Amino acid sequence: MGLLDIILGRSKPKQANLDQLFGFPSAAITLQAATDFRPTGIGAVAFRQVEGAAFTSVEQEIKGLLGGDSDIAVRQANDGFGYTWEVVRSKSRDASSLVTSLHAVNSALEAQGFGPMLLCSTMYLRDSAGQALALVYLYKRGTFYPFAPVPGSQQRNSALELQIRGTIADDLRIEDDLSKWSPLWGAPGLDEAPAPDEEH
Repeated sequence: MGLLDIILGRSKPKQANLDQLFGFPSAAITLQAATDFRPTGIGAVAFRQVEGAAFTSVEQEIKGLLGGDSDIAVRQANDGFGYTWEVVRSKSRDASSLVTSLHAVNSALEAQGFGPMLLCSTMYLRDSAGQALALVYLYKRGTFYPFAPVPGSQQRNSALELQIRGTIADDLRIEDDLSKWSPLWGAPGLDEAPAPDEEH
């Protein structure tokens, strides 16, 4: 940032540290060891909805990057709140493969200049009772937080979220400001996540 930017109070958007996404697999292993949560093989990348030729180009690039991997499936969804989600599914439920694909989606968006529009990346887990859990990475904060919706309601299981925070604190840089732990109601991919013992 230059002197003129400082004087005028302007700031440049913070660059997302995409490599932090590779903390997801170690957090998933920690959760498997300490809790009943298992990765579902589904994750997503959310960004502000855009249109035009540049976005069409990045969509084609994402399909080209991931289309050759028979283990990975990707689809696009809009959440009704002005965000587009690239939902990525690893058929083998391999967390490392999933995160590599999420990183590729993010990198493609960033390379086309959509970096400032990135909202978050998520990895979904579920326990044997059907409780869904999202580990959420906030680009602009460079931090993670857990989101655990109460099944069949518009409420969140705050006690579980705090428990998960303590469990994965050594694996991920957790967001300290709880007001930034935004609920992801209806996040594409979260509700379709299969139970851990479901055949795949």
